[in-house]
Formats: sequence, structure tokens, C-alpha cells
Amino acid sequence: MKKLAVLAAGCAAIAIGFGAVAYQAAADNGGTITGTVKYDGSAPAPKKVEVTKDKEVCGLKPHFDEDLIVSSGGGIANAVVVLKDAKGTATPAEVKFDQKGCDYQPHVLAFPAGSTVDIMNDDGILHNIHTYSKVNPPFNMAQPKFKKEIQQKIEKPEVIKVSCDAHGWMHGWWYVTDTPYYAVTDDNGNFTIKDVPPGSYTIEVWQEKLGTQDQKVDVKAGASATSNFSLKPKA
Repeated sequence: MKKLAVLAAGCAAIAIGFGAVAYQAAADNGGTITGTVKYDGSAPAPKKVEVTKDKEVCGLKPHFDEDLIVSSGGGIANAVVVLKDAKGTATPAEVKFDQKGCDYQPHVLAFPAGSTVDIMNDDGILHNIHTYSKVNPPFNMAQPKFKKEIQQKIEKPEVIKVSCDAHGWMHGWWYVTDTPYYAVTDDNGNFTIKDVPPGSYTIEVWQEKLGTQDQKVDVKAGASATSNFSLKPKA
């Protein structure tokens, strides 16, 4: 009922890209930014990860390092694109971060500061949520099989690394924003940010292994703007 009330008040919960949810008030005659984040060069082959524990659950499928996933067309998945200087209220939300098949789903979760993360354990084995944060208090909490859900509120913007101390290959990220204008790229590196007020902005992309890159973008009322990024390995 609370979510319905928020929608009725003019805020829309919009799924943007892979695994991201943005809560933003629709701008009057706002514009749209679309684009693609691509890898500059030959994409590295996925690195297989050895399953060393709980093989009866974790070994049911192969696991690969997820720190850089590049499609056949060169698109980078799980990159976060943020409109850094756009004014707007980022409404806190309730977002889901699942431990399933001994992987984090999604690998990168973006959400507004003040949101509550529902940390799920669908595997029926012992997991452990360990966050590495500097602005928000870090936490390190065991999640046994009978504890299906843990809720954790994240108050301040920052990029937080998440890992499982019980399964060393499990790593993920929480990108906590102070703006409602953001997206996470899909499997082909594509993203869309909607309802952007007209104006000139700096748009930034973050990728856990390749770092950040920014550029300028002009948004016109009711129109679509394009921002494409090309990322290459750090020197």
C-alpha cells in the first residue's frame, strides 16, 4: 500500500538496465538519455572460478569471475551510469540482493541512499554478508540457512564492496546514489535514464575493474540524447 501511495503521488519505480531500480519524480516534459558502454580492445576470456566449499549446492553450475563481463558485441554489463549534477530527489526504496547458486544476483546493485537492502539466502546453506564501506558503517553478518532474509539500511552515498567470507569467490557491489538519475548497463552494455530535466550535465560511468569516465551531455525537453562510453584497461 505504501508503494501504491508513492506511485499515486507521482513517483515511479522504474527498472533501469540490469538489476537496478531508480525511484524518481517524473520531470515535466523531461528528456531521455540512452547509450552503450563498450570495452576498448579484445575482450578478456571469462576466468573460471574453482568451487572449494558446499559443492553439493555451489557446484551445480560453473562459476566465473564477474568483475568484467563483455558481450560478443563488446558491451560491458554491470557498469553504473550516473548523472552527477542533475537536481532531483532520490526516494529511498526497498531493494533485493540475492544469494542464489552461490553467486550474488545482481552482481551490481544500484539504489538511492536511505534505502533498505533485503539480503536473501535462497541456497539453504550458510552464507556471510561482509561489506567494505567507509562512509556507512560496515557490517559482517552470518546468514545461516534458516535465516532467509536480512534487512540492512544504507544511509549515505558511496560505492560498497560486498563479499561472502564463507565462499571466497562471491563478490558484488552496492552503488549507493544521491541522485535519482542513474542506470546499470544490461548484458549488452546498454542503458537508459528517463525523465531527466532539460539542461547540461556531466554523466559518469563506473566499472569495478576499469574505473570511471565522464563526459558532457545536453538534454532537451521531450527529446532523447545519446552518451556512449568506451572503457579500456588501466595503464
